[in-house]
Amino acid sequence: MTLAGTARAQDMPDGSDLARRAVHVCAACHGEGGRSTTGAYPSLAGQPAQYTARQLMDFRAQQRAETDSKAYMWGVSALLDDATIQSLAGYYAAQTPPAGRSKAPPAVLRTGQRLFEEGMPARGVRACASCHGDKAEGAAGFPRLAGQHAGYLLRQMQVFSTSLRPHGVLMKAEVAGLTPGQMRAVAAYLQSL
Repeated sequence: MTLAGTARAQDMPDGSDLARRAVHVCAACHGEGGRSTTGAYPSLAGQPAQYTARQLMDFRAQQRAETDSKAYMWGVSALLDDATIQSLAGYYAAQTPPAGRSKAPPAVLRTGQRLFEEGMPARGVRACASCHGDKAEGAAGFPRLAGQHAGYLLRQMQVFSTSLRPHGVLMKAEVAGLTPGQMRAVAAYLQSL
């Protein structure tokens, strides 16, 4: 498994030696090719490069402070210069994202789909698709959510209602109008895509 990760990192088209080594380090948590196998860590495969670069820069500047990742990500990202961050972001953007899967009941998935596609205008909640794309594929500064672990997505929605994600001003307003059950439904639906 280690050799497969190293071979993929070596195939990085414009990456420095540091970027190639970083891909190998990232795989320990985010999986080979950025396809995480555990809900504790997000999948990076298929994320828009602009989004991934911004997150790494935020970790490096110690502006993302979620307790479950800050100690490690602050340290790792401190070693990355801007060029390496851009190489990593491009590498992960080019990787094949994980396939959707979900064990949630159909009624929960329907609720999540409705919220994702339509939002709740009466409560000031916009459709998630309006920023994240019709198929949650992400766009520019907005992350790919399709196929992401539901547990990870739920934790991030909860974190947006705190000061731990300062660049999440837009999301702070969106999650304020959602109940915990609605957040779980959206997360389950997104994992299924």
